Amino acid sequence: MRALHLERHKVGSVGWLRAAVLGANDGLLSTASLVIGVASATPEHGAILIAGIAGLLAGSLSMAAGEYVSVSSQRDAEQADLARETQELATQPEAEHRELVGIYVARGLTPDLAEQVVDQLMAKDALGAHLRDELGLSEATAARPLQAALASALAFAVGALPPLLIALLVAPAAIVVSIAASSLVVLAILGALGARAGGAKIWAAVLRVTFWGALAMLVTAGVGRLFGTTV
Repeated sequence: MRALHLERHKVGSVGWLRAAVLGANDGLLSTASLVIGVASATPEHGAILIAGIAGLLAGSLSMAAGEYVSVSSQRDAEQADLARETQELATQPEAEHRELVGIYVARGLTPDLAEQVVDQLMAKDALGAHLRDELGLSEATAARPLQAALASALAFAVGALPPLLIALLVAPAAIVVSIAASSLVVLAILGALGARAGGAKIWAAVLRVTFWGALAMLVTAGVGRLFGTTV
């Protein structure tokens, strides 16, 4: 008996992974930058904490709403394609058959073999075959708005917690340096985790997120110090 060859692919986690990594990075960086900007402008501990908490709540809701609307638009497009293919299969089955045969011939199959493959595929699941091979749609990559929205909101809130906790525990005079240093470390970890989960190069992801993170915090600190007012 032949052993089963099991493979683990990254594509099934692309949707939620992208939303989660984006949410966590955004939560950490935006909250850290906001707190650093306020701390650079005023030594009042209460104002710093209020700004951080407000940033967490507003950012989480904004991420959820934006992700839901964006992925819902993608889902609507997928549903429209599904409805169109369903109608075409019902009204023009021969044309749809020829179209799928042409796709397989273009991929390298002989016309006779392509005919046999399409006959068997359409006999089992004609709609699924056309969605997959003609439009590139599948269950693994289907748009899931609610899942993406919840993942983004939760990830943003989790990412925003480290700078908030540091702002709560550290003296106002040390908040800027403490949050900047710890946030860069956490950003590097998030970048590495995201790259590893997605099969990308780890060091490239780490350098990318830490560079832009450092730049964002430097700019907000400069604005806070320059104007000496809450930003």
